[in-house]
Amino acid sequence: MTLQPLSDGSSYMCKFEDEESESIQLKVETQRPKAKLSKDKTNIPVGGSVTLTCSVSPPSSGWRYFWYRGKKTSELLTTEGVVVLSNEDISVSQEGLYWCRGGRGNPVYYTDYSDAIGMDKIVKIRAVVTLQPNWPELYYGETITLTCEVKDGGDTEWEYEWTTTSSHKPEKQKEYKIKYASTSQHGSYWCRGRMKRGKSLTEWSEVSKLTLSHSKSSPVLTVSPLWLSPGASVTLNCSVKDPSAGWSFYWYKIIPKLSGSSYNFELLPGSSNGTDQDSYMVHGQTHTAGYVCRAGRGDPVSYTRFSEPAFVWSGDLHSAASLTVSPDRVQHFTEQPVSLSCEGNSAEWRVSRFSKFGRLSRCSSWGTMNGSTCNIHVSQLIDGVYWCESETAQFSNAVNITGENSDMILVSPVRPVAEGDPVTLGCKLRTQKVLSEVDFYKNGKLIQNDTRMELTIPAVSQSDEGFYKCIGKESARGSHSWTSPESWMSVKLSGTESSPLPLLLIVGLVCGVLLIILLLLLLYYSRKSKDSCFISRSQSTNQGSATDHMINQDETQRKESPSPLHDDACLYESIKDPEKHDNDEPSDVTYSLIELKNMAKKGKQNEPESSVYSAVNTESAADDNLMYAQVCSHKNAKEDKGKSSPAAVDETIYSEVKPGKAADQ
Repeated sequence: MTLQPLSDGSSYMCKFEDEESESIQLKVETQRPKAKLSKDKTNIPVGGSVTLTCSVSPPSSGWRYFWYRGKKTSELLTTEGVVVLSNEDISVSQEGLYWCRGGRGNPVYYTDYSDAIGMDKIVKIRAVVTLQPNWPELYYGETITLTCEVKDGGDTEWEYEWTTTSSHKPEKQKEYKIKYASTSQHGSYWCRGRMKRGKSLTEWSEVSKLTLSHSKSSPVLTVSPLWLSPGASVTLNCSVKDPSAGWSFYWYKIIPKLSGSSYNFELLPGSSNGTDQDSYMVHGQTHTAGYVCRAGRGDPVSYTRFSEPAFVWSGDLHSAASLTVSPDRVQHFTEQPVSLSCEGNSAEWRVSRFSKFGRLSRCSSWGTMNGSTCNIHVSQLIDGVYWCESETAQFSNAVNITGENSDMILVSPVRPVAEGDPVTLGCKLRTQKVLSEVDFYKNGKLIQNDTRMELTIPAVSQSDEGFYKCIGKESARGSHSWTSPESWMSVKLSGTESSPLPLLLIVGLVCGVLLIILLLLLLYYSRKSKDSCFISRSQSTNQGSATDHMINQDETQRKESPSPLHDDACLYESIKDPEKHDNDEPSDVTYSLIELKNMAKKGKQNEPESSVYSAVNTESAADDNLMYAQVCSHKNAKEDKGKSSPAAVDETIYSEVKPGKAADQ
C-alpha cells in the first residue's frame, strides 16, 4: 500500500479483520537530506589509492550510493581507476574531484550531492628546499632566502606549498625571502610542488632547518711586524670563525678620542667596499699606529663587530708626539716610582699600555695623570708597551718597560740606539752592596768579565743588537751572585727616523732632470751635424738662369783661388728684393753667400778669439743688376811657443756685397 503523508507527525496503522496494528508516526523532513563524503588519506600516494566513504545523516536504512568524478552530471563514475569496496566505500587511484549522493525507493528518491573532495595524486618527484646563503652559521639580522625547487620536473609549471614550525608561514611562492632574520623565522621548513594544470603533487621535501645565532663573533686582528723597521711594510690579518663563508673585510686606522677614552675609526684606502682577502698591506708607516677590522657579508651588508685594536710600534722619536721614561731604562725595580712624560704639539695627552697579558688600558687604571705625565702606582708596574696619545690624533714612540722583583736589573736604553753612537749598559742592585765581579752576556754568551759595573760600546753596529743580561758576584769566589733579567737592545740605521720615501722621490726627480738634459744635448748636436752645408735659392721666374750662372761662376772663382783655409762650409741663399714690381717687370735679386771656415792649429785644439767684426765691399758690374753678400767665418791657427802660421789671421766674420746692373737695363 502506498501512502502520501498528510502532515508532519501523523500516525498510521493498518487493520485486518478485527485485529489492528500498532500506530506508526511519520516524521516528514522539510529539506532534502545531503550526502557526506569523506576520505582516509589526504592525497593519493605514489602507487597507492584512497578510500572514499559516502553516508547520509541522520543514518537510516535503504540507501544506495552513487559516485561521480569531475563535474556534477548524471553520468555515474565508471569502474576505471575505481574499486568498489562496499555499498558506501570505494577505492580510487586517479586524481580529480569526487562527489556522491544517496538514493532509495522506487522511483528513486535522491539526496543532495555531497561536497566535492579534490584528490591529488602524488608523483614520484621530490621537491628540495635550498637555503641561501648556504653558510655554516647564520645570524640574526641577515638576509636569507628559502627556495623550493622541483627536481626533474621538466617543463611543467608548478605552484608551491610550504609548511613550517616557525610562526611565519611562507606564501605559496617558489621563494621565501627573509630580509631581516629574527626569532620568528627560526624553525624547520618543508615544501612541495603542485602542477598548475592537473591535480598532481610532488612529495614533500626533506626538512630544512633554519638556525640563527644571536650575535656575530668579533674577528681577531693581528699585525706583523709588531715593531716597525725602516722601509718595511705592515701586514694586517683579520681572522673570522668561518673564513669561507662569503666574508668581505673592512680595514680601519684608529684615531685617539680622549673625551671618551676610546677611538674613532677611519677607513683605510681601498677598503670602503671591503676586500676579498683577509689581509691588508700598509706601506710607508713610520710611527706608532693602531688598527681595527671587521667583516661583512650579504646584500645589504651585515657586519660583525669590530676587532680589538692591534698596534704596530715604533721606538723612534718624532716632534708631533714623544714619550720619555724616568728613570730612562727598560727594567725597573717594583715598588720604585716610574713616570712617563708626553711631549709634542698637543695640550692634552693620555698614556696607554698594552700589557704582557694582551690587555689594553689607560693610565687612569694603573697610575695618575698629572698634566702630560703619568706617574705609575708602585704596585701597578706591569710588563708591557707604553705610548702617548694626543688630542690631535697623534701616537708617540712606544717603549717596552718591565717591573722586576729581582734584586738586580740591567740598565739598558729604552729606545733604539742609532748605529755609530756610543752606548753604556749597566748592572744595578736593589741594595747598595758592592760587587767584586760583574759578567755581561749577549745572547747567552759571555762578552765581558771584570769588576766594572758597566759595559760600554763606543760605536754601536747592527751586530750589537740582541738580548743582554748581567751577573754580579759579591766576592771573587762567587759565594753569592745575582742575575738580572734579559732585555733586548735594538739598533737602528743612522738617519732612518724619517721615511725613505722622500729620498726616493728626490733621487727619481734628479734622475728625470738629468735624462731630459741629456736628450736636449743629443737633439742639439744632432741638428748641428745636419747644418753643415745647404743651398737655398729664391728668385723671380724671369731671373732663374742668370742667377744659376752667377752662383756657379762664384764657386769656380773660389776653387781657382788658393787659400790657406780648410774645412770651409759655404752657405748660399738667394734673397728676393723686398720691393715688388708690377706688370711682370724683372726685379733685382740679392744673393748672400755665407762661408764658415775653421782654422786648424798645430798640436792644439782651436780656441775661439774674442774679436768679431764685419767688412763690407761694394762693387759695380756693367753686365747685371745683381747684389752678392759673402759672410765668412775664420778661426786663427796658432803655433806653439808664439810662432804663427803664414795663414793665421784673426777670426773674422765679414760680408762682401757686390751690386751690379743687368746688361739689358
